[in-house]
Amino acid sequence: MKSIKICIGSACHIKGSYEVIEIFKEEIDKYKLGDKIELCASFCLGKCKDAVSVMRWDDIVFSVSKENARQIFEAEFMPYI
Repeated sequence: MKSIKICIGSACHIKGSYEVIEIFKEEIDKYKLGDKIELCASFCLGKCKDAVSVMRWDDIVFSVSKENARQIFEAEFMPYI
């Protein structure tokens, strides 16, 4: 199972980590990936300057907002599952 870590630290919380978590959950359900992907909460992943930090299982960290979460999930996560 591959893990996706979403920061829930102070800065990321203010920038919408809850909304990003919900969007990623919806995408995981949409593509029926519940048996392949595990969402995990994390604290500072280092890219919270712009938006919410999200780490893919290979340690690449993306700066994700509720506006681009679906696009990033499909472009940066789906091809690697």
